[in-house]
Amino acid sequence: MGGAVSAGEDNDDLIDNLKEAQYIRTERVEQAFRAIDRGDYYLEGYRDNAYKDLAWKHGNIHLSAPCIYSEVMEALKLQPGLSFLNLGSGTGYLSTMVGLILGPFGINHGIELHSDVVEYAKEKLESFIKNSDSFDKFEFCEPAFVVGNCLQIASDSHQYDRIYCGAGVQKDHENYMKILLKVGGILVMPIEDQLTQIMRTGQNTWESKNILAVSFAPLVQPSKNDNGTPDSVGLPPCAVRNLQDLARIYIRRTLRNFINDEMQAKGIPQRAPPKRKRKRVKQRINTYVFVGNQLIPQPLDSEEDEKMEEDSKDEEEKDSSEAVKHEEPPQNLLREKIMKLPLPESLKAYLTYFRDK
Repeated sequence: MGGAVSAGEDNDDLIDNLKEAQYIRTERVEQAFRAIDRGDYYLEGYRDNAYKDLAWKHGNIHLSAPCIYSEVMEALKLQPGLSFLNLGSGTGYLSTMVGLILGPFGINHGIELHSDVVEYAKEKLESFIKNSDSFDKFEFCEPAFVVGNCLQIASDSHQYDRIYCGAGVQKDHENYMKILLKVGGILVMPIEDQLTQIMRTGQNTWESKNILAVSFAPLVQPSKNDNGTPDSVGLPPCAVRNLQDLARIYIRRTLRNFINDEMQAKGIPQRAPPKRKRKRVKQRINTYVFVGNQLIPQPLDSEEDEKMEEDSKDEEEKDSSEAVKHEEPPQNLLREKIMKLPLPESLKAYLTYFRDK
């Protein structure tokens, strides 16, 4: 599934294409997509395909097409502080983007059938926290993943504000999914080849809307134990943050706000992602001439074509000179502020989440 938008050269180019095609429609979703590089979730040797609007699968590892994730993120209508459950959480790519919107006081849980994929997701999450500058630009709700079949969730599990299921749901499992949702919540899942948004409007009332025609592999049916019944799977606990965690969150928030105020006072704009310039395609007109007894087509350049070619060269030279100017890596101002604080090194490491850079 996919192929709805043009392939991009990199992550920002892909997001530009998704915006242009109206798959990404809100600033909040756009920021989350730009902050997480889709290519980081591909295995080495397959990254060339990361910015195409196509699904990717290798063994048990799977990523849906970018247009699907865009529609899912928009349909979930995410807000800070909500609880989210990802049924079939896979690589953790979607859960990590969701965590950037939920913020530190949300809940972000995922359940995945394959243990090797959960390990892969945890590695990618740790790499994001340790290495990505995007981590310091957002307040993050870290995902927690468990191994299990999402059709075996314990009956006493808590309900969630937002739920996404990344596999095809059979009609007889629809009510099972709905029960996991809080009143006022939104469930997005593929059912009968339609990506569907379901809103729980009351204890026993629902509103459904088809979003997009899709094709997903169906949910794997649970296996039974020796007693002939499936084992239940416990979801991660909804733990209350301790005072130490709260102090870290508020210190980082205060410093981030201070940096933003400082930049505004100096008239320094927040750095926006660069706008991509589409290459203009030069069309040539063919004329035909006789050479001996043969009619040979020859390209005929018009004055307009020649001018376009000159303009295109000028633009490319300007872009390349600008790229040389701005090649230096962006500063991580939050980290710099923390490292200048008159605090023990161990406390600075805690405030930076023990980041490597």
